[in-house]
Amino acid sequence: MLKLSRRDFLLAAGLLGSAHAVGATDTRPFFRRTGLSIGLQLYTVGDDLKRDFDGTLAAVSKIGYQAVELAGLADHTVAEWRQALDRTQLKCPSMHVAPRAKTGVSLEEPGMLAEAAHTLGTGTIVCPMFNIPERFSLQPLPGEGTGKMLARLGASMTLDDWQWNADYLNKKAAALKQYGLRFAYHNHNVEFAPAGDGTGLALLLRSTDPALVTFEMDVGWVVAAGADPAALLSAHPGRFTAMHVKDVKAGTRPNFSLQLDPCEVGQGSIDWKTLLGKAYRANVRQFYVEQEPPFSKPRLESVDISFNYLNALVA
Repeated sequence: MLKLSRRDFLLAAGLLGSAHAVGATDTRPFFRRTGLSIGLQLYTVGDDLKRDFDGTLAAVSKIGYQAVELAGLADHTVAEWRQALDRTQLKCPSMHVAPRAKTGVSLEEPGMLAEAAHTLGTGTIVCPMFNIPERFSLQPLPGEGTGKMLARLGASMTLDDWQWNADYLNKKAAALKQYGLRFAYHNHNVEFAPAGDGTGLALLLRSTDPALVTFEMDVGWVVAAGADPAALLSAHPGRFTAMHVKDVKAGTRPNFSLQLDPCEVGQGSIDWKTLLGKAYRANVRQFYVEQEPPFSKPRLESVDISFNYLNALVA
């Protein structure tokens, strides 16, 4: 009988283990394999959140979400949010703060914003929409809602306006960096409209400082613009660090005017199995489910469907 020394046995076991690791394919679901959380952008449950603040956050946590991204404070104080997050064991790595927001937190007061962010455990502040130049009126035209007004103003943006936005992002990012906060920009489909010899988004990517400004890709709006999110990630490696996991129906027609046909994640036209892996390799580390209205189901039911799909997805 062949006898192996302890050293020979350990060496052989190590070689076998290495061979297995090289040849094996990790078939665990994407989020389990990467150790990342499935987050939820709370804009998705905005109406429910206002009606039942504690109950909605508890339901989100019970579904399985571990992280949330705020879109405003929903008429609650930062202290109340902190208590609610503790009760539901939810983390808040990121929050949206609009350029002209005046409800509780503001980009114009970086010190106070940083204090709120640190209380919430938030490391990234996201600008959710382009800053509207002061030469534009913010009064909707007769019969025009906020969405249509923003689409109209976005269509009127020039390259100079987008450059002004890039300068704004750099300035705010520099101010927030002093407080240890990262700053990101979230796209819609307006940024993909032709502007000069390019697009607004191309200018923002080119004219913002990579050391200061990162980007949160909203996949649904990228697809609604007729663009390819995977190609965008490849063209700008490292610039996108967060993603809104938003699906759209195949019938969505390419446009630049804030229009899409929404659905739950996994129920639409986007190939998440391929895209999530590419996003991870491109350095995206925060993923938030988001769905636009109108909803065909109760909002919490929709976010449950999206979570279950992603939680089981092997990518």
